[in-house]
Amino acid sequence: MPAKNRFAEMHQEITAWRHHLHENPELMYEVHETAAFVAERLKEFGITDITTGVGRTGVVAVIEGKTNTSGRAIGLRADMDALPIPEASGVNYASKTPGMMHACGHDGHTSILLGAAKYLAETRNFDGKAVLIFQPAEEGGAGGKAMCDDGLMDRWGIQEVYGLHNMPGLPVGEFAIRPGPLMASSDEFIITVTGKGGHAAAPHEAIDTTLVASQIVVSLHSIVSRNVDPVKRVVLTVGTFETDSTASNVIAHTAKLQGTVRTLDPEYRVQAEDWVRRVAESTAAAFGATAEVEWLPGYPVTINDENGTAHAVEAAQAVSAKVDAETPPIMPSEDFSYMLEQRPGAYIFLGNGDTQMCHHPAYVFDDEAIPLGCSWFAELVERRMPAA
Repeated sequence: MPAKNRFAEMHQEITAWRHHLHENPELMYEVHETAAFVAERLKEFGITDITTGVGRTGVVAVIEGKTNTSGRAIGLRADMDALPIPEASGVNYASKTPGMMHACGHDGHTSILLGAAKYLAETRNFDGKAVLIFQPAEEGGAGGKAMCDDGLMDRWGIQEVYGLHNMPGLPVGEFAIRPGPLMASSDEFIITVTGKGGHAAAPHEAIDTTLVASQIVVSLHSIVSRNVDPVKRVVLTVGTFETDSTASNVIAHTAKLQGTVRTLDPEYRVQAEDWVRRVAESTAAAFGATAEVEWLPGYPVTINDENGTAHAVEAAQAVSAKVDAETPPIMPSEDFSYMLEQRPGAYIFLGNGDTQMCHHPAYVFDDEAIPLGCSWFAELVERRMPAA
């Protein structure tokens, strides 16, 4: 029976799993109940090689094909964590936990991979091993890195790795992907400016930290326009500006700026830290103040391997007539990037239709996308490791 047909039969069951996960969201690494739910379903499918606690709370399971003459192992990844957002979707299976919801569709990703796992465990129509990766803490916790640091790739002999993410705005039933950079890196900075506090009536006796910090903000925004090749993508944003005083007649002694730098070019990512430090420190010094820069490295650029992208496209075309293989890159970041740094593979977008964007309190994952996502994972395994 074709994979798509089997997943149509399983659709209601997989949807029920997603609704259960949606009602019971968990954050970051505290996905204990979610991981237990995943492990229990995997056991029900007859899968015996299940390891929990990988990267703290991740789950890894192995499905052996009917044969393993190829010696190949393909990794399939789904993220499990939710977001600290009060839900306003209005669905009848809304979050039961105040202040938390699955606003990025990770409940859908987890359910899709569970559906693919059930099918692959039933059929085992491949030659090699399918390694299922259920990851915690994608939303800011670098769970992908934690699993890699825990030996994910070497312990399970993974040779290629693939993942998917739903994409609001892309019609249900469609896929989008590109070779090379797909999603941006994301690093953060905190700049603490120290001047000399004083009375607003006597600025000559102070070093106006608010003025200095304002000049730093303006100068930071010249970095991209004067240092970056105009055809490349770098985004620098100063998101917050705070002083240690809220009084109108006080010249603040300190000010704090916080911002982010995103790029699709790993080389510019390295240079960005030097640029921010140099601009902040030099500008402050010109006014007799000081600037201390704290650099907070975030997720790397998500870079799809060229061959991995071709394999992902082939699998997508087997289940959908509409696959955009040259979609423009986007500037959000994704910690699947850590896995793609260690192994070739690809990350693909799955259409979620005309819904609110991810991280919106009214976001809704479209359950009609489930069979397509399941089929894509299954096709990848069966095509990359055809039965002997």
